[in-house]
Amino acid sequence: MDSAFGQVIDACAAPRHGEPGTWITAEMNAAYRRLHALGHAHCVEVWAEGRLVGGLYGVALGRVFFGESMFSRATDASKVAFVHLVRQLQDWGFALIDCQVDSPHLRSLGAETLPRFDFTAYLARYCPDDGRVGQWTLDPELDPVQTPSTPTNRPGAPS
Repeated sequence: MDSAFGQVIDACAAPRHGEPGTWITAEMNAAYRRLHALGHAHCVEVWAEGRLVGGLYGVALGRVFFGESMFSRATDASKVAFVHLVRQLQDWGFALIDCQVDSPHLRSLGAETLPRFDFTAYLARYCPDDGRVGQWTLDPELDPVQTPSTPTNRPGAPS
């Protein structure tokens, strides 16, 4: 988590097969990077053989995570990132992950559509809570690569 934010957002902004352009403009990219520097935007990366193959990023406010975008360069890599994000956020007591756009892909991962009233009630209740500001790392017991006694070999990860 949070060891390659710039690479993740750039990969999310890259053109996708069959889609023209990207909604992540240069200005938005810069704004998310600033939010990351301030400790509010976070990413989850998936690495294979020293190469970034998938990930996602979003913004945390209180105990709500607003997912912004995800990418895969290897089969199911974004799903792996999402599963680890969910496990970590559950462990930290987060109440909601906002996926923003309903899609078959997100539904396959367990996403549900909330009525607007319920969604705004979640925001009113959980966004004001104390959040986890600053750099995020997976708790060692949730990290499949790192254990408390084994440093990771991922680029940019703390050792």
